[in-house]
Amino acid sequence: MVDENEFFRQATLRISSSLKSETALQRCMTYLKQHMPVSGIVLGLYDPNLNMGRLLSFIWPSGITRPEKTFIFPKEYWGWMKNQWENQEKIRIINDFSKEEMPLQRVFAKTWPNDTSHIMMGLRLDEMRLGTLGLFVEGKHRYNESHAHLISLLHEPFAIAISNILQHQEILRLKDILADDNRYLRQEIMEITGKTIIGADFGLRSVMEMVSQVAPLNSPVLLLGETGVGKEVIANAIHYSSKRKNNPYIRVNCGAIPESLIDSELFGHEKGAFTGAISSKRGRFERANTGTIFLDEVGELPPAAQVRLLRVIQQREIERVGGTETLPVDVRIISATHQNLEVMVKSGTFREDLFYRLNVFPITIPPLRYRADDIPALVNHFLEHKSRELGIEQLPSITQEAIEQLQAYRWPGNVRELENFVERALIQTKTGMPFEAIAFSGLARTSDDHTRTPSNKTDESILPMDDIIAMHIKKALAQTRGKVEGIDGAANLLKIHPSTLRGRMRKLGIPFGRQR
Repeated sequence: MVDENEFFRQATLRISSSLKSETALQRCMTYLKQHMPVSGIVLGLYDPNLNMGRLLSFIWPSGITRPEKTFIFPKEYWGWMKNQWENQEKIRIINDFSKEEMPLQRVFAKTWPNDTSHIMMGLRLDEMRLGTLGLFVEGKHRYNESHAHLISLLHEPFAIAISNILQHQEILRLKDILADDNRYLRQEIMEITGKTIIGADFGLRSVMEMVSQVAPLNSPVLLLGETGVGKEVIANAIHYSSKRKNNPYIRVNCGAIPESLIDSELFGHEKGAFTGAISSKRGRFERANTGTIFLDEVGELPPAAQVRLLRVIQQREIERVGGTETLPVDVRIISATHQNLEVMVKSGTFREDLFYRLNVFPITIPPLRYRADDIPALVNHFLEHKSRELGIEQLPSITQEAIEQLQAYRWPGNVRELENFVERALIQTKTGMPFEAIAFSGLARTSDDHTRTPSNKTDESILPMDDIIAMHIKKALAQTRGKVEGIDGAANLLKIHPSTLRGRMRKLGIPFGRQR
């Protein structure tokens, strides 16, 4: 007599003994051989919508030809197979395959010879049909009701096993979809920010030499330069030239995140950490694990976030807001700023130790006015890119005179301003009309304003830099009636982020408030 409880326990332990289904089936079959004849075991699935069978996992004897993992049923058997799938009894013994119903024998003749015996059991979980378990052995009349009863005891363990296999396959499928989506998104990012560094052989040659030196390493990089010079493009080039290029690349605009949310955004939070935290959330550093994080406008980080960022760099671990567990992270940090961090360190608004941690390999990107030779290539690039966006089939032409006029302008907004200027010009251009036909009067007036040199009088007093900046900000606020944000706000007029402008205003004691 077989102790059914012990049989169930031992067989179940083996069915669940490995994440690899074939390994678990092999161990289970080895145990079953102690109680019944068996030389092969199969977990199969039938899709009635596609009329297709699949062998999810199996152990096959060497003496019988191994089947294909997927097979299509002949059309004349579709109705019979659907009926069998929907109405098959829980367990069934087939001791003489040659006397089986013609459809089943015809379909599986190549898979199982006539002189084989079978036990087949339909598997259900929560009233849902999942698949079929099949045991077989060479020879006829090898199985009896006692064998079938023992196998019926294992219905739930095998049903759970086939459910796990299906879920694992679904996870792998979704993982492949996610990987494909990530590849697509990376291509989109490169399309948006530019695959080719315009000026790599001219004005940005020294910058690209430094990029090639540091990209293969894991050292932190600090990108310096005025707003609009292309710091994000250089950051992309560093990441996609590194060993981490196939791993996450997370971008963070530190100046665009409210101070109250910066810790949660960067380091994540636990459920209930604060009002509104209805679930746990991974931060940007967790998402960037094994990859790169790009901290744009790092000078805008508040003091508390600077402390936590320093800890990440030093200890390579983070702690979510409201959590107690430390999570190890492997992240390369690329940071960027248009501010003078050394001056901020002296004024106490930026931590000195954090500055030295970020400033391991600084790269200064020159403004566009210092690399006028790059302007023709940039203009052609933006013409092509923006024409495609705007649906302009025929690219407008541009004369050498127009190029020289563009090169003579100082471009205070740098490459970003040039890009916007080209887009604005294209919008105003009628198809087929030459590019130079667009009036450059707006550019000329702006150019005059920016290129006008101050008086050369040597007796004119030199004002402190903060006073000059304050005067400039007040002038912008006067033009916008005190409005800071928006298209008609002072921040847009000054080509800086609203948070940056407010920070400067607080530092310089300039009052807020829109004029009426």
